Amino acid sequence: MQAYVAGVLLCGVSAALASVNISEGKSNCPLGYFPCGNLSTCLPQLLHCNGEDDCGNQADEENCGDNNGWPHLFDKYFGILNNDFGAKSNKCLLGAVPDKCLCRDLELDCDSAQLQDIPSVSTNVTMMSLQRNRLRKLNADIFYDYQNLQKLYLQHNRIRVVNPNAFRGLYNLTRLYLSYNKITILKPGVFRDLHQLEWLILENNKISQISSMTFLGLRSLVLLVLLNNSLSQLDDICLEMSRLNWLDLEGNRIEAVGNVTFGSCNMLTVLVLQRNRISHLHKHAFSPLQKLGELDLSNNKIQRIPKDLFVDLGELLQLNISYNPIVEFQMDHFDNLHKLKSLSIEGIEIGNIQRRMFEPLKNLTHIYFKKFQYCGYAPHVRSCKPNTDGISSLEDLLANIVLRVFVWVVSATTCFGNIFVIAMRSYIRSENKLHAMCIISLCCADGLMGVYLFVIGAFDLKFRGEYNHHAQAWMDSAECQVVGALAMLSTEVSVMLLTYLTLEKYVCIVYPFQYIAPRRGRTVSVLVSIWVLGFTIAFFPLLGKGLFRNFYGTNGVCFPLHSEQPETMGAQVYSIVIFLGLNLVAFLIIVISYGSMFYNIQRTGTRAKEYSNHIKKEVTIAKRFFSIVITDSLCWIPIFVLKILSLMQVEIPGTISSWVVIFILPINSALNPILYTLTTRPFKETILQVWDNYRQRRSLSSIQQSAYTPSFTWLEMWPQQDPAQAEISCTLGKSHLLPMESTNGT
Repeated sequence: MQAYVAGVLLCGVSAALASVNISEGKSNCPLGYFPCGNLSTCLPQLLHCNGEDDCGNQADEENCGDNNGWPHLFDKYFGILNNDFGAKSNKCLLGAVPDKCLCRDLELDCDSAQLQDIPSVSTNVTMMSLQRNRLRKLNADIFYDYQNLQKLYLQHNRIRVVNPNAFRGLYNLTRLYLSYNKITILKPGVFRDLHQLEWLILENNKISQISSMTFLGLRSLVLLVLLNNSLSQLDDICLEMSRLNWLDLEGNRIEAVGNVTFGSCNMLTVLVLQRNRISHLHKHAFSPLQKLGELDLSNNKIQRIPKDLFVDLGELLQLNISYNPIVEFQMDHFDNLHKLKSLSIEGIEIGNIQRRMFEPLKNLTHIYFKKFQYCGYAPHVRSCKPNTDGISSLEDLLANIVLRVFVWVVSATTCFGNIFVIAMRSYIRSENKLHAMCIISLCCADGLMGVYLFVIGAFDLKFRGEYNHHAQAWMDSAECQVVGALAMLSTEVSVMLLTYLTLEKYVCIVYPFQYIAPRRGRTVSVLVSIWVLGFTIAFFPLLGKGLFRNFYGTNGVCFPLHSEQPETMGAQVYSIVIFLGLNLVAFLIIVISYGSMFYNIQRTGTRAKEYSNHIKKEVTIAKRFFSIVITDSLCWIPIFVLKILSLMQVEIPGTISSWVVIFILPINSALNPILYTLTTRPFKETILQVWDNYRQRRSLSSIQQSAYTPSFTWLEMWPQQDPAQAEISCTLGKSHLLPMESTNGT
C-alpha cells in the first residue's frame, strides 16, 4: 500500500504541473477543430493526440494525458505531505530492538522478521512497520503502550481476528494499514480511539459486513480504502466520518445503491464503485454528493441509468460508467454535468447515440467510447478515444497502409486467376465436361471473394481522410450488408465444393470397384444445391435484424469473423453452426480424406514391380496432397481459433481481424486456380501445345512466300483427346490427381 500511496502522491503532483489546458472554448476554430497552441492554425479532432506532430510545434500532442478526477482532487483536498526525512537522525532512539528489526530515529522497521507477536520497544516509537510477518490476531490493548504512534503498517500478515479494543489508546495515529490480511469482521467501535486517523487502508481482506458504527470515532478520516473485500450491503457508511473525502469500494459484491447509502457523505470528492455487482441505482443515490469530483461505476451490471441520477453532481470532473450492459442513454442524461472534463463510456453499444447527448458538456476534454466511429458525435471534445479499432481509423477505412496496398493486390490476383481459369477451361477439349463444370463453379465462388475485396478497397478510397464522418452510415448501409453476404457466400460455396470434390476423389481412389462415375444430372443437382445452400447461409442474416442485429456491420470490412457487440442468442448459435460446425466438419473431411487417399496410393504402389517409378510417383503425390492440405489449414485454422476465442469472450484486437480478412481468408480463393488448374498436367500440356502450334504457324508463315496461307482454326491449336488417355473414372476432384496422371508419375 505504500507504493499505492506514493503513486497517488506522484500523480497528484503531475496533475498540478499539467493543470494548464488549451483553452479551446476561446479559440476561433470551427466545430471539430482545435488550435495549435499560439498559432492561428486549427487542426481537426482526429489529428490531435494521435502520436504525430501535425502542428509542427508539438502543440497537438500536449496535454493529452487525462489528469482529471482523483489526481487533481488529491492535491486539492489532501495536499502534499511534508517530506521530513532530512530532519530525521540516522541514530536509533528506541534503545534495544528485536533481532531482524531496523531502527532509525523513533521509527521501527520489522518487515519480514518472522514475528508472531507485536514487538516490545520504547513507548516513544512513532512509526511501526510490521509487514510480511506471521501475526494472526490483534488482542485487546496490544498497542496501548504506544500512544505516540503515528503510523502503523500491518500489511501482508495472517490477521483474522481484531479485538474491539485492539487499537485503544492510539490517539495520535494518522495512518493505519491492514491490507492483505484475512479479516472477516470489524466490530462496532473498533476504531473509536483513533480520533486523528486520516488514512484507513483495509484492501484485500474478507470483510463481508460493516455498518456506520464500525467507524465510530473516525472524525478526522479523509481516505477509506475497502478495495477487494466481500461487502454486499452499505447503510449510510459516512455517518461517523464527517470529513471523508475519498471512498474506494472497488471489487466488492454490492448489488444496489439506495438513497441513504451515501446520505452523510456530503464531503466526498472521490467515489469508486468499480467491479461490483450493482444492478440497481436509486435516482437520488448520489444527490448528497454535491462536492463529488470523480465517480467510477464501471464494470457493474447496470442496465438502466435513472433520468435524474447525475442532476446534483454539478462539481463532477470525471465520470466512468464503462462496461455496463446499459441499453440506452437519455438525451439529457449529462445535461447538468457542466464542469465534467472526462467521460468514459467504453464497452457500451449506444444504439440511439446523437450529438445532442454531449453538446451540454462544454468543458469536456477527454471522452472514451466503445467504437471510434462514435467520436463523430462529440466533435467539440479534443481527445476522443479510441482512434481506431485495428481495422479502420478516424481517417481511413483500412488503417494500415500495407492493408490498403494488399487489398488491391489480393483482389487482382483472385479475380484475374479465377477469370483466367474460367476462360481457359472453356477451350480445354480433353477435359471431362462434368469436371470442368465443377471447377468453373468453384472459380465463380472464389471470384466473389475478389469482388468483395475490390469493393472494400473502392470504399476505402472513397472515404480516404474522412472515414469517421461516414463510418457508422457505411456499416449500416445496404452496400456493406450485401458485400459482406457475398464474402460469406464465396467462403461457404467454396468450402462445400471442395468437400464434394474431395469426397468424389476419395471414393474413386479408395473404393475403385464400387465407384460409379456421376452423370450430368447428378452433378448439376449437387452444384445447384450447394449454391442454393450458400445463398441461404449468406443472406439469411439480412432477413432477421431483430434476431441477428447488424450481423455484417460490426466492423469496416463487413465480415463477421467475431462480434464486437454482445451477440443475440440467435446470432451466436448461427455463428457457431457455420464457423465451428459446417466449416470445421468440412475442413476435417478434406484433411482426413486426402490422408486416406495418400495412404492407399502408397500401399498400392509398394506392390508395384517398378519400385523406382513408385518412389517418384509417391513424392509427387505427397507434394500435391501437402499443397492442398496446407492451404486449407492456413486459411481455416486461424479462423477457427479466432471464433473460439471470440465465443470465450477473449478480447481480439481488430488488427488481427483485418489481417485475417485481407490475407488469410482469401488464401484458398487465390490459390485454388493454381492448385486445381494452372499446375495440373493437362493444363500445362495444353498451354505448351498451343505455344508450339503458334510457333509452327509463325515459322510456316515466314517460310512460305506465296499468297496461299494454310488456315488453322482456334480449336485445332488445342490437343485432341487421346482415347488411350480418356478419363473413364474419377471425373471429379482435383484434376492433377486423375488416375492417368498418377500412372505417369505426375
